Amino acid sequence: MGVQNTIARPRAESRNSWKSHPPRRPHGRSAVGGVIHDNVRHTTRFTVIGNHLCQHDGMSLVAIGVAVHIQSLPAGSPVDIKTLAARFPEGAVRIANALRELELYGYLRRIRERGEDGRIVTRTISCNHPGRTGGPEDPEPGTGAGRGPEPEVERPARRAADPPRRALPAVPQPVYPTPDLLLTAVDVLAGLRRADPRLYVSATDAEHLAPGVAAWLERELTPDAVRRVLTFDLPAEPLRRPAALLAHRLNAGLPPLPPFRTPDEPPAARHPLQNCDTCDHAYRAPEPGTCGACTPAG
Repeated sequence: MGVQNTIARPRAESRNSWKSHPPRRPHGRSAVGGVIHDNVRHTTRFTVIGNHLCQHDGMSLVAIGVAVHIQSLPAGSPVDIKTLAARFPEGAVRIANALRELELYGYLRRIRERGEDGRIVTRTISCNHPGRTGGPEDPEPGTGAGRGPEPEVERPARRAADPPRRALPAVPQPVYPTPDLLLTAVDVLAGLRRADPRLYVSATDAEHLAPGVAAWLERELTPDAVRRVLTFDLPAEPLRRPAALLAHRLNAGLPPLPPFRTPDEPPAARHPLQNCDTCDHAYRAPEPGTCGACTPAG
């Protein structure tokens, strides 16, 4: 009977054994890149946001973020442009455009009411689900309670033949993009459709084009002059992408910077007329005294 050698070393594994038995991947991870969720369950201080808002395919990311912020606020919190611009770095123009997008898609309503003191006030109503109205049985936003998952809103699928939306060309950037300058630029873009109805631009396109118009205004052009240049000699055929045409004109026709002007020297002081104490002739001097002919030399 053979005796087992307990001192012998175990047989070493083959270096290529991993090829026959590759390591298993963690559950839920794929071979390609992508997001991996590391989530915990919230029990306090949370807000329920629908995927119809978080994954909206028609609104800008700024509008979605503003909507999420507004829905997380308690009732009565101020959500005007000035308050939001002071809270976030996007600026008044981008926040104003975001609020207009939310109104367009029904996530925000503004109504005017007469208060108890007789004054007209504007009420802002935030809707977490456009087209539906919360009843008495609906939970307060942010409590975590609810009546179960809501059905997803069915959207018409984009046709395969539709080409993807191309990005607009870059536009010049102003040196000092002040809020007043950008607001004036947005007003110029909004008024173009009065000259030609084909030059209608959306809020998203106006946000992209406003810095280019502001760069023209910095070069000592008036808003009317910029409007005339952008609407001059338009093609007769229909404009398929008016925002792209405006971006091209803002780039191609950018005027040069105004020349540096040396500050003018202040004019010489013109003293008032004085009567000479000696000869009584009139002469100019800052104070009464004697004229140059009657003043002794030295």
